[in-house]
Amino acid sequence: MKDRDESPFGQGHLEVNLNNSSLVSRREFLKIAGIAGATVGMGAGLGGLLVGCGEEETTTTTAGPTTTAGPTTTAAPSTTTTTAAGPEMGREYKIGFVTPITGAISAFGIPDAWCLERWREYAADGLVCGDGKKHPITFLDRDSQSDSNRAAQVTGDLVTNDKVDMMMAAATPDTTIPVSDQCEALAAPCLSTDTPAEAYFFGRGGDPAVGFKWTYHLFWGFWELIANSLDLWAQLETNKVIGVMWPNDVDGNAYRQAFPPVISDNGYTMVDAGSFQPGTEDYTTIISLFKKEAVEIVNLIMSPPDFINFWKQAKQQAFSPKIVDASKPTLFPSAMEAAGDIADGLAGPCWFHPTYPFKSSLTGESVLELCLDFATKNNMQWQQPQLHYVLFEWAADVLKRVTNLDDKEEVIKAVATSKMDMTVHGPFDFTAPVKGGTKHALPNVVSVPFWEGQWWLNTEQKQQEWDTEPHQFELMIVGNVTAPEIPTQEKLKPLPA
Repeated sequence: MKDRDESPFGQGHLEVNLNNSSLVSRREFLKIAGIAGATVGMGAGLGGLLVGCGEEETTTTTAGPTTTAGPTTTAAPSTTTTTAAGPEMGREYKIGFVTPITGAISAFGIPDAWCLERWREYAADGLVCGDGKKHPITFLDRDSQSDSNRAAQVTGDLVTNDKVDMMMAAATPDTTIPVSDQCEALAAPCLSTDTPAEAYFFGRGGDPAVGFKWTYHLFWGFWELIANSLDLWAQLETNKVIGVMWPNDVDGNAYRQAFPPVISDNGYTMVDAGSFQPGTEDYTTIISLFKKEAVEIVNLIMSPPDFINFWKQAKQQAFSPKIVDASKPTLFPSAMEAAGDIADGLAGPCWFHPTYPFKSSLTGESVLELCLDFATKNNMQWQQPQLHYVLFEWAADVLKRVTNLDDKEEVIKAVATSKMDMTVHGPFDFTAPVKGGTKHALPNVVSVPFWEGQWWLNTEQKQQEWDTEPHQFELMIVGNVTAPEIPTQEKLKPLPA
């Protein structure tokens, strides 16, 4: 980051290199996010090593009867075959899927075996596509091992050697960026999710005036993140001193670019602990600084293992803020359980919950039913990355609109014009105008519902209807300023002293 005294904006023209390939001005970044030049407020209506290199994971190829298409605003062409005869059989269609099953961010990949199982169940008898033919669908899944180089390598192998027709990817920039970059270079259609919009787009050197051709993404953006954080922080009376912990990685650098001007513009004092390396083990210096500056709110983004180390050390050193707004670790019940009772009251940005008023476009099941299915099959609590399920909802909708599966240009045109009325995360529309502060703030990216959650210790051992047993913690929806369609459950409570 560097200041330019000649900035016409009067407060320095800040630039951040998200991936050593592009520079985006802070003002441009905020303008695109829809938050430049104005204070963002509550009432403003601002509406995430089992397989070694070269080894393959299990691949399932299946074929069979017609499946039922989920609701979509675009209708597939009708088939000319008779009901009695059934659709003509088409060629096999291969879909690659890269996700972190092992390594530092493996928590994001936990639900993906379930997603693959459900996708394969749905496509077991084939998929009737826009050409009127029933096509066997094969999923080839690969473990990124939480390593960006590995993600790029397996993607290249899938496209060039396994000849996949389409790629899907999920879980943090470490996965989605290398997969998408490979697909863009190899002219392979790619659908991805679970990386903040700006980190995904600018982290790849994206130009808003141009966009990308082969790669499209579903996930929230920073205007939503910031609006929800401001709403969260304002729910409790504090001294408005915020300690920030943003690591030296794509996510952390994006936070460092977006948050500081909004923090100051809204009357908060920022205490910056400085950029730190992921995997840091000793946080004493940071904790001492926060205590010295009387920090009452902490905003951070860290991997679950790093956060657990920090939070245990914070409690050992008697650092007790009123609010912790933590990105990544608060997505996972396993991280809260690993921290123990001291996780009670931790909050953070969230994007999936059993109470969602949405349904699967593939099966018609409610999100609650899908969470219960996951819990039953895996003997564990539901997981936010179950949202990855949306990838094949999206892919299936695309294929049902494509009349020539061998024509990649037609496939990517169908991706670019996707507009679905219902998925597990609700409706989405890539045909809407690209405009800052909307669900389509950047080319190639559309938002999913985004809200703030807080983990509450389940002292009464209550069993929820989406669980098979009581769990140590329950995630409560405590803020929905950019997603009013998601009902709140509770108000934010202060962290125990």
